Amino acid sequence: MKIPLSWLKDFIDLDGLSVEDIARKLTLAGMEVDEILYVGLPMPVYKEGEKHEFKTNGIGWDKEKLVVAEIREVKAHPNADKLTLLDLYDGQQEQVVLTGAPNIFHLKGIGKLEKPIKVAYAKEGTTLYDGHAEGQVLMTLKRAKIRGVDSYSMVCSEKELGITDESDGIIILDDDAPVGIPLADYMGDAVLDISILPNMARNANVIGIARELAAMLGRELKKGSGQPSAVSGQSVKELVEISITDPELNPRFVVGLIRNIEIKPSPYQIQRRLKLAGVRAISNIVDATNYAMIEYGEPLHAFDYDVLKQRAGNKKIKISTRAAKDGEKLKTLDGNERTLTAMNVLVCDEKGSLSLAGVMGGSESEVTDSTKNILLEGAAWNFINIRRTAKQHNLPSEASFRFSRGVHPAMAEGGVSLGLKYMAEWAGGAIAPDLVDAYPLPPKDAVVEITVNDVKRWLGIDLTLEEISNLLSRLEFKSTITNNQLQVTSPNHRMDIGEGVVGVADVLEEVARSYGYDNIPTTTMADALPPQVGNPIHEWEEHLRDLLVALGLQEVVSYRMTSPEKEDRIAKHDEYVRLANPIAPEKSVLRRSLVASVIDSLEKNIRYSEAFSFFEIGSVFVPHKNDLPDEPRKLAIAMTGLREATAWDVKDSAKLDFFDLKGRIELMLSGLRLTNISYTATSAYSHLHPGKAAEVKAGDKVIGVFGEMHPLVKEQYELGDSPVLVAEFDLDIMRAIAPTYGIKTIPETPPMYEDIALIVDESVKAETVEALIKQTGGRSVTNVRLFDLYRDEKIGAGKKSLAYALTYQAEDKTLTDADAAAIRNKIVKRLEKEIGAKLRS
Repeated sequence: MKIPLSWLKDFIDLDGLSVEDIARKLTLAGMEVDEILYVGLPMPVYKEGEKHEFKTNGIGWDKEKLVVAEIREVKAHPNADKLTLLDLYDGQQEQVVLTGAPNIFHLKGIGKLEKPIKVAYAKEGTTLYDGHAEGQVLMTLKRAKIRGVDSYSMVCSEKELGITDESDGIIILDDDAPVGIPLADYMGDAVLDISILPNMARNANVIGIARELAAMLGRELKKGSGQPSAVSGQSVKELVEISITDPELNPRFVVGLIRNIEIKPSPYQIQRRLKLAGVRAISNIVDATNYAMIEYGEPLHAFDYDVLKQRAGNKKIKISTRAAKDGEKLKTLDGNERTLTAMNVLVCDEKGSLSLAGVMGGSESEVTDSTKNILLEGAAWNFINIRRTAKQHNLPSEASFRFSRGVHPAMAEGGVSLGLKYMAEWAGGAIAPDLVDAYPLPPKDAVVEITVNDVKRWLGIDLTLEEISNLLSRLEFKSTITNNQLQVTSPNHRMDIGEGVVGVADVLEEVARSYGYDNIPTTTMADALPPQVGNPIHEWEEHLRDLLVALGLQEVVSYRMTSPEKEDRIAKHDEYVRLANPIAPEKSVLRRSLVASVIDSLEKNIRYSEAFSFFEIGSVFVPHKNDLPDEPRKLAIAMTGLREATAWDVKDSAKLDFFDLKGRIELMLSGLRLTNISYTATSAYSHLHPGKAAEVKAGDKVIGVFGEMHPLVKEQYELGDSPVLVAEFDLDIMRAIAPTYGIKTIPETPPMYEDIALIVDESVKAETVEALIKQTGGRSVTNVRLFDLYRDEKIGAGKKSLAYALTYQAEDKTLTDADAAAIRNKIVKRLEKEIGAKLRS
């Protein structure tokens, strides 16, 4: 939110404070100043090496060279039809100034002006922004001849002074601007760009910011009167009535009436402030609604009263608020016809809808140049409903910005009165007596009780109840001291103060902000530290992540929201956990398969590298009727591409296959200290290739499955030509298995190494052979490793040769060749008996 400093000064005395001091105070109080824009006031001068606390931009106006002047006559240029010569007085002497400004061209040649025009005049040597260049480019005025006429000075546009980007015409100041005064003294300003967070929504207005500054500085908040000075004519209560269908959506609705106004531009100082605040100046009536909103915080909407009267058949106007009907249409002020839903709220009369509540008015009752009578609305709306409506129709506005964060219903009456006052000042007219005020659901002001001990314990400062009460009163809290405690009542512009322990925290935050965060001393924590309780599940998963990353895999994190169509490519599910209000059709359910999420990430990235090894750890959601879903934790892995990256010394790298994935799984399980692992071929999973898939068991528990993706499943993705390897593990089962930390002494005796090759039937599994070798060799066989697989007709049809590297070692003696031969013969005999194996010569 952009706040001009001059506007703040209407409500608080800021003498003795620099712009940076003010920005620092606001930032420390939770309203961070993102940028300071200087528009005329002197720019800060920093010493070399001095820290810049705030981002600054803008231009300072030279008090000697930029002044208020008056144009007394507009003359024709002797050599150019589109240029004029101005007889101008700058407070010291007459000047002849050349200009091409179109907004005074109509005055050319009419002689001396009956009422001189006040303008911003820049003398020779002034530094300004170039009005004809793109962006903000500084220039210095120099003497030159233009079409035979000397030009050494200029009257300025808003762009040249850094107010806006408008350069089509010169600034025409208000009639009361004193000639000769430095322009910086008359309207030099600085703009604070303040970040208004949701918990500070009450301060999205000038008075709110001034109130905060007054509290922090201990200065008085000047409150102008929002009440119109005089009223006349028939009471608005006799002309308009209001009905509210749903108070939860619309707790308050207030209207006032002003008659016989004249539509014209607002005073320039008002236009300038609005423009510096980021709001376009339109007309005195529209500007009055915007000005009152930015100053006070209550969004207002002006209706053409005569249009409403005509729609009512010149009878009493009956305004109502209601939910829209699905498919109902409304043409808004931006000229677009909107299709509404039952979630939207409308302001209506007996003929139909008038505006989209809290967001934008309708075109049929808008204020035009011929409008004479205004019905002004101020209301309170359900902030969640306004937020959804603004997002649904893509209608961000100053009004919806405030309403979607919460505007207290108590603000409506004051906002309407202030808006009517400004309309009367800038547009003339007569304000009708009274306001029509429908207020079916007044909110209850929060009441909180705090003690001196609460402040000491929570904030670490010693304050008396009187001091606490004084700090809170600066922010307009009401408080009463009873029984050694302070009973605090929230002010009627605050919606963010809770009750109970939450309310205590809210009030103590206000005490701290009013006291000043920077004034709270640094102290050592007095309370005992709470016991440090770990999170075993999180720690175990972090260890698993570390293992997988060490194995060369990259973690991906996917949305838990997906669509059944995406999931069905991997596996079809009958039921899903469906979202009641999905943000998009492709995010309508919660996922059932983590593999589908990882493969989706793989598909999106497949073009960017030769190889991918992804993993994700996360929850899937298994629905239960009339109950919350189960959320088992899963690990999914996906690999594809080349085993080695192409390089000058790597021309033909093999592609990743089943055994690359199996090797990483073995190392992962070893790192988790899981033992008694076995792998069993399976064809029970539709997304995996039959014959290239295996279940992983720890003991008799299935902990996961892995393999190559089924070709028919792969066809539904764009994943290239390489095999895609996938795995999924149930982390809940894995985590429940106690890890095995085997400890043994290092033998002092040397090992013996021997290789044996065994011929077995093709149907015999290598793991069966390995298990028999270990069982038969006992403690003397310390390691068994398969290092070769050989098939050939020479060893017989339906046969294969398995070559193992064996390690023999005893703890109590050095084994001899005879000992090794005895162990080997025992193993061979056992294998021959159990599986018909023969030692290959």
